[in-house]
Amino acid sequence: MAETREYPTYDAIARRIAGMGLAARGGFHPGDEDGLPGAARTLVLVGDLGGALWSRFSSERRAEADPLDAWTRRVLEVVAAEIGAAVLYPFDGPPHWPFQTWAMRAEGLKPSPVGPLMHPEFGLWHSYRGALLFEDDIPLPSAPAVIHPCDGCVERPCLAACPVEAFAGQAFALDACIGHQQSDVGETCRDGGCLARRACPIGAGHAYAPDHMGFLQAAFLKTFGG
Repeated sequence: MAETREYPTYDAIARRIAGMGLAARGGFHPGDEDGLPGAARTLVLVGDLGGALWSRFSSERRAEADPLDAWTRRVLEVVAAEIGAAVLYPFDGPPHWPFQTWAMRAEGLKPSPVGPLMHPEFGLWHSYRGALLFEDDIPLPSAPAVIHPCDGCVERPCLAACPVEAFAGQAFALDACIGHQQSDVGETCRDGGCLARRACPIGAGHAYAPDHMGFLQAAFLKTFGG
């Protein structure tokens, strides 16, 4: 008789990854239309809330081309092997897996005016680092009924804070953003983090540490700055 694997509960998954500074970010039960590999019946999103992963990553980072992505692979592949999961990452591709769509489905969030999803507690200070896939139906928490903070925001300080109005048009003005950061007057955005993101009052107490923000901006410029 074939051995039956006993999969962990959602709470057990959350506890296992919490020691790495990571958080279980909800999930859903995919169907054939989701096009996931294998026979996935449960998807659990894994991410960061308020920069909690930074301390663990900083102590374990290596001299690699993309150190945060490489660290994410190392820690999640260990967990996946322990609990019988496969792993997908938002930084694989192209084509890229639709993590933002998955997150809206799992957590009930909506995009902010500057693009990233708005979290009612953590604001724009959160991210998604991977997704665990299970070939079994694991009970999941229901997506919460989220009050979207941006819906009642009239002043939109995030949009006003961008020095080159990169969010003023229908599409993000990537070239203007990159050009500003690479200029002599772009130090504040380049070293301290996106001014638009920092201007949002939601979750301000969870804003990333300066070295975390600087790391992300450097990675952004490396990826898109040519």
